[in-house]
Order: sequence, then C-alpha cells, then structure tokens
Amino acid sequence: MDPFPKEGESTAAGEPSRGAAPSSGVVVQVREKKGPLRAAIPYMPFPVAVICLFLNTFVPGLGTFVSAFTVLCGARTDLPDRHMCCVFWLNIAAALIQILTAIVMVGWIMSIFWGMDMVILASKYSALTSLTSPL
Repeated sequence: MDPFPKEGESTAAGEPSRGAAPSSGVVVQVREKKGPLRAAIPYMPFPVAVICLFLNTFVPGLGTFVSAFTVLCGARTDLPDRHMCCVFWLNIAAALIQILTAIVMVGWIMSIFWGMDMVILASKYSALTSLTSPL
C-alpha cells in the first residue's frame, strides 16, 4: 500500500488528508516583511555580532551603535536599494531609540532583542558564505 493516496483517492472515508498539497502544483513562499529599522540590521561576522549582543545587554543601544559602523565598513543589509549613509543613520536612530527608552525598560528589552537578531543574522550569513565559498 502506498503511503500517499493517488489522485482522486482519499485517506479515509470523508476525512480530508492532512498536510497534503493540492494537485495543482502551486508553490507558496513565505517571506518575513521587515520594517526599515529591522531591515537595516547589518549581516556581521559572528564574533562581532556576539560582541554587539553583549554590549546591548549591559548598555542599551551601544551594540546597535557599534553595528552602525559596520555598515560603513561594507556590511550587507536587507536594504540593498538604500545608500550606505541612509542605512548607517537608520542604525543610529535605532540606537538612540533604545537609549532614550531604556529608562522605562522598553529600550533595554528592544536592545537585547536587537542583539539577538544580529547574532541570528550573523549565523545565517556565515552558514551561507561557508556553503558558497570555493575550497
């Protein structure tokens, strides 16, 4: 017996199949939509991202401020259509928001999540570059 039903068959009497794709062959792609501040987070080397997370944990906004300068050093972001200086200032704005709202704990929490996003992006970027680099 085949594990997957053939076209026109059902798995059980009147029960719809779970997780089965329609036979039309439509491919669905899910992409996260980021705002301009989140899309401005640079893809940094993993050790630099960990340092920025550490700085953001203890001094809200400091790691984000440091990451803004990696954009000027050529770090890639999810905003390829924007100029490097614009992305730099978006990161500076995010750092200022984190610093100014740290008084009410919102900025501190935002700063920690920002640092975690930096580490996640760095790990994805390092995995992609290790797959595409020639040996």
